[in-house]
Amino acid sequence: MTEPVIASKTPFPVEVEAGETYYWCACGRSKDQPFCDGSHKGTGITPVAWQAAKNETVYFCGCKRTNSPPMCDGTHKTLGNL
Repeated sequence: MTEPVIASKTPFPVEVEAGETYYWCACGRSKDQPFCDGSHKGTGITPVAWQAAKNETVYFCGCKRTNSPPMCDGTHKTLGNL
């Protein structure tokens, strides 16, 4: 499996709608961050489906190293010069 690319060292705030399913880019290669555009093909990394329970702002991980995919858990703060 290929290592994910760091798309951003900060999370992506997104207004989500209750009942909608979002496909978070786990590989970091998507041009439609934080969402999947199919760029993962051939990497061995697949997007993560996430369904919103309510209308709210959530923070999708941008560094692709979160321990709580697809949400930011602050891991980006430990990446240093990666």
